Amino acid sequence: MISIYLYGKLRKYAPDRSPNGDSCIQMKPIKDDNLEKVLRRTRLDIDEIYTIFLNAKLLATHNSMAPWLVYQQVNQSCHNCDLSINIKDGDRIALFGRDMPALVV
Repeated sequence: MISIYLYGKLRKYAPDRSPNGDSCIQMKPIKDDNLEKVLRRTRLDIDEIYTIFLNAKLLATHNSMAPWLVYQQVNQSCHNCDLSINIKDGDRIALFGRDMPALVV
């Protein structure tokens, strides 16, 4: 299973929208899945996403301060949003909306 955790206003896309729900979408991976395909299947508006973590590492963000926060990153640059990155069974994706631009150290 792929787990997609939603934060901020992106929580509206979660199947469990209760205040105590974990705002998580679970889905089975498809062969040769990539992040773009996974996001399309969730019907999320990609323009609403501000920051993406993949397996607790920063994949992409619009936050200009991110390089100075010394997060572990998936790629060398966290400002190049590569949605073609492969996604596999067991991956955890965290998506933060544009209403949550700050990255906490």
